[in-house]
Amino acid sequence: MARPEKIRLGDLLIRQGLLTPDELAQALKEQQLTGRKLGRVIVDAGLVTEEAIARALARQLGAEYVDLRAFQPRPELVKLLPEAQARRFRALVLDEKNGLLRVGMADPTDLAAFDELARILRRDIDLAVVAESQLLPLLDRVYRRTEEIAGLAKDLTQELGDIPVEFGGLFGTAPGAEDAPVVRLLQTVFEEARKQQASDIHVEPQEKSLVIRFRIDGVLHVQTEADVKIASAVVLRLKLMSGLDISEKRLPQDGRFAIKVRGANVDVRIATMPTQYGEAVVMRLLSQDTGLLHLDKLAMPPRVLARFRHAIHRPSGIVLVTGPTGSGKTTTLYAALNELNSPEKKIITVEDPVEYRLPGLNQVQVHEKIDLTFSRVLRTALRQDPDIILVGEMRDQETAEIGMRAAMTGHLVLSTLHTNDALSTPIRLLDMGVPNYMVALSIQLVLAQRLVRTVCPNCSAPYQPEPHEREWLRYELGEHVDAYRYFRGRGCIHCGNSGYQGRQAVYEFLEMTNALVEAANHGDPADFMRLGREQMAGETLRRDAVRLVTEGRTTIEEAMRISTQLDE
Repeated sequence: MARPEKIRLGDLLIRQGLLTPDELAQALKEQQLTGRKLGRVIVDAGLVTEEAIARALARQLGAEYVDLRAFQPRPELVKLLPEAQARRFRALVLDEKNGLLRVGMADPTDLAAFDELARILRRDIDLAVVAESQLLPLLDRVYRRTEEIAGLAKDLTQELGDIPVEFGGLFGTAPGAEDAPVVRLLQTVFEEARKQQASDIHVEPQEKSLVIRFRIDGVLHVQTEADVKIASAVVLRLKLMSGLDISEKRLPQDGRFAIKVRGANVDVRIATMPTQYGEAVVMRLLSQDTGLLHLDKLAMPPRVLARFRHAIHRPSGIVLVTGPTGSGKTTTLYAALNELNSPEKKIITVEDPVEYRLPGLNQVQVHEKIDLTFSRVLRTALRQDPDIILVGEMRDQETAEIGMRAAMTGHLVLSTLHTNDALSTPIRLLDMGVPNYMVALSIQLVLAQRLVRTVCPNCSAPYQPEPHEREWLRYELGEHVDAYRYFRGRGCIHCGNSGYQGRQAVYEFLEMTNALVEAANHGDPADFMRLGREQMAGETLRRDAVRLVTEGRTTIEEAMRISTQLDE
């Protein structure tokens, strides 16, 4: 198509009946005050959706609107436009037809951008309109930097050569250190991990290679493999960044550092471990710019949400959230704190590390090396006249007993524990040596949770269960197995061909009734377990996972994976 015409967005939206003159006047006033684009002001104000604006522009220009959620880009065409220009002009090469390149633009009214795209691509352009909120995540996925990471690793291998070197301060603060290949390599790795929303980076020396893997949605993916010769340089640089002892290679070390990646502040927890072929490193990425969730956004079943909300609004007692590492326990607790936070309440958190920043809270970072332990900080916190205390984890008997005494003396205590399910949590506390009466009188509610991967909405398709999957479902659904439709993802660019995109928690809870308090106080585990099962009435983690399967939000395979973990 020809070069698009100049369009006045406000007038267009009024002509198409999407906006009233009064709404436009208010939006223009807001635009003058903030300097933001008019379209962004209108969308943020909730006057018109972004997709509706994009479709209106497409109609005016006689162009096609392309829904990128169902679009499968071709990598060889996408790379005709460099990533920097794609992001600058909010554009993506979609496909090629009759000698024309079809290019999707989030702002087709930007004539200068259209002219620059035609100059860069050196081809005639057929314009299409796309929604920016769909375009930006897709750019993150199609412009993967795997080849760049491999290239930087190769450059570092060539620079190091075959001579063993003790690097010392070579990659410290010396002039030009920021241009060293190891620095550029790590910077690119962190940027790519952030782009792919990885929670962890694993750096693992093998016999003949250094493997770098990302954990995405709870599953590890190989990012690149490089020459094992660069392993010591990479680990050394990471140790320098986190203030670890670079001369100690025989013992595990833990540390942390903060970096800025793609405009976001990221705290990095690092743990090293000596292995047969060198030191392995795992880094947990904690973004400080991630917005806190509200309880209503956690997708808890209504019954679970009602009881959890009732428990956290009580003036005293303990509310425990349990599950393995990486199951979203801290997210749930901070959603609760976000709801409880008010000027009338003093809230103190004791954590290792502080994963979220929440204004109004007194947040304390545990530091074992200087004897700033959970138990020590918790004792001090109780002298600060708190209303609510969050203990990051009840790791030992002493911490648990202090927390329970606080709960019995008028404080609300929120904490986590590593147990398999809700029912076994009070028994675990008894096994730790906590007195029966403390467990019985302090615990209000135990919430157990796991994270399951959700089906990618862009490639979701009906699925016929295998015989063994149908039999497994029959335990929860009985004769209603065939009454539901089941789905799984085929794999696409949006989900990295995994068929999954994002995760959602499944829940179960145990509320301490009078009968359970009596059983716990008498220290009879068998009776406690029997009464607990009766109270839960089959509303378990497994059943909640099956609920998501029947709603088409996760796969049978994921639900079975959760079940396997619970049976271990």
